[in-house]
Amino acid sequence: MTIQSYRDLEVWQKAMELVVECYQITKSFPKNEVFGLAGQLQRAAVSIPANIAEGRARQHTKEFIQHASIAYGSLAELETHIQIAERLNYIDKSQVDSLMGKATVIGRMLNGLRKSLGKKEVGGGTK
Repeated sequence: MTIQSYRDLEVWQKAMELVVECYQITKSFPKNEVFGLAGQLQRAAVSIPANIAEGRARQHTKEFIQHASIAYGSLAELETHIQIAERLNYIDKSQVDSLMGKATVIGRMLNGLRKSLGKKEVGGGTK
């Protein structure tokens, strides 16, 4: 399958699913966390597919690699917020396992994307 848009990227699709799950889970957080941990967790989750999309839309492979790296950093931030939520007993073990499992898959996919793009960059390609 030829990639016509960032929407065709499986890593973007999986990241979007993770965003939805994060929003659903943070609905049950205490009200005093709406602008605290819940907001932080949501922003980190949203940043992942947003950076994949922005990077794909850029004109040069080097920029796509940079945005994929930013997405990876946001993923690490999200994992940290998930672990904090667990320690505060805002989410249970099954929710943590689901979110962290999805995060692990997305992390592997982002690493693969960065490696693939790096080979393309060395070869002189732009997209």
